Amino acid sequence: MAYPLSLRKSEVVASRGVVAANHPLASTAGAEMLARGGNAMDAAVATLFALTVVEPMMVSIFGGGFFVIRDATGAIATLDNYAVCPAAAHATMFRPIPDPEEWRTEGDENRVGHKAVGVPGALAGWTEALARFGRLSLAEVIAPAIRYAADGFPASPYLIAAIADTAPALARFPASAAVFLPDGVPPRPGARIVQRDYADSLRAIAAQGPDALYRGPLGESVAADMASHGGLISMEDLAAYRVIEREPVRGAYRGHEIIAMGPVSSGGTHLVEMLHILSGYDLAASGFGTARTIHLLAEALRIAFADWHAYMADPATTPVPVAWLTSMAYADQRRAEIDPARATPHTAGAYPGRESATTTHVTTADADGLVVSATQTLNNLFGSKVTAPGTGILLNDHMSLMNPAPGMTNSIAGGKRILSCMCPTLVLKDGAPLLALGTPGGRRIFGAVMQAISDVLDHGMTLQEAVEAPRIWTQGAILEVEDRFPDLSALVGALEGMGHRVQVVPTVAGGMNGIMRDATTGLLHGAACWRADGTPIGISGGPAWSAGASW
Repeated sequence: MAYPLSLRKSEVVASRGVVAANHPLASTAGAEMLARGGNAMDAAVATLFALTVVEPMMVSIFGGGFFVIRDATGAIATLDNYAVCPAAAHATMFRPIPDPEEWRTEGDENRVGHKAVGVPGALAGWTEALARFGRLSLAEVIAPAIRYAADGFPASPYLIAAIADTAPALARFPASAAVFLPDGVPPRPGARIVQRDYADSLRAIAAQGPDALYRGPLGESVAADMASHGGLISMEDLAAYRVIEREPVRGAYRGHEIIAMGPVSSGGTHLVEMLHILSGYDLAASGFGTARTIHLLAEALRIAFADWHAYMADPATTPVPVAWLTSMAYADQRRAEIDPARATPHTAGAYPGRESATTTHVTTADADGLVVSATQTLNNLFGSKVTAPGTGILLNDHMSLMNPAPGMTNSIAGGKRILSCMCPTLVLKDGAPLLALGTPGGRRIFGAVMQAISDVLDHGMTLQEAVEAPRIWTQGAILEVEDRFPDLSALVGALEGMGHRVQVVPTVAGGMNGIMRDATTGLLHGAACWRADGTPIGISGGPAWSAGASW
């Protein structure tokens, strides 16, 4: 690779399994499962439970997300465990504030407080994935999270900064403030965060399974708190929740198969759409980080967001033309609209909502060929900021992802699945797994994943280089360019000369992680980037040499 990238973290290489997540204790929990004889799904679910403790601003059992899974036989499954509007939700439940870029409401009621909470799918999805694909019991995979919650863990500067950013809202809810604002102020980095109520809730789940929340005492505590504070979620909502297995979105790029999540996650559709458009250009020849390459990436992003605005919704309520958007014929049509030398509007619509960048991603793989790519979220930092009293469970703010104005494609309606931009992804070569990855980042997610895939397949980067490499993003008017590109002033000048309105930013999207398999050696390379507390952990070695062997 000609591009001079200075890495801030190192990859891990292992033979038996790798866990890549955005906190070292979470990755440790997953690695513990591999060491106990578990597989990549046991590791993924243990990691997710641990993240609800050590990365609580990003993920909760009362959140939602998506899994893209390749099992040891090569079969693909994509699970939608995203949030749903409560049955009592309706199109006029919020008072909208006009905003061209975000769905704002009076009093921030769709972001903070009990009315912001959607019916969660995280716990249902995690336990279903474990039951279908794992080897270990729920009690075994949840045990590390219980330890971390009961005994406490040292807070990272990343977590403390998130607490400080949201302190006024957290302070409104006593059960949240008790944990994250001791003495009324954010703790110092390194201070021990203890969550005893949450440890008890996890113990109940270990004993009773997901019914402890969806049909049992934990759900009853949440529903009672909702009823007391104007929230809408009832026990009937919780009991009615179902995980949906979706058809994966499939595409091709440089001789590789791309497999990603379908709607209601929009990320996979537009990832494949953009890669198909870019397949008509020789990006390797134009080079990483050049004005020409960035221009072409930006044009593909603008086209994708124009289509996002026009077509994406809950497929149960609105037909979504996935096959057409991901066809090569459509890519050829849209590529013909790109001027290789000038920025073009591409009829991009204003982004109708704001999915938060505060999400998390977990990637796991084992020696048997099971690969898991899972993106999960509370939505905004600490979700609704509400902790259900006596449970330690942080509640999501997924209702902020629905249009608060009536009469629109994504207006609120009871039971409607909430739209997402998440993009957990697998890349296969000749049917074998090559790459699994994903990232937080809200609306910037699928563009960041697209760039990482291009970095590996077009520019010959290692996975560690690809997850750390500087990124760009645009949805129409402004082209964001991370400040780590070399010769930044000259690059910005060249892009502006092509008609782009450039804004230099410190980061685009969040802490990406992933795993890449070396087809020659079979070794697994885990990577996590500097934008979060990401840490890959690998397991190698194995049992003693077989009996009867000569020493």
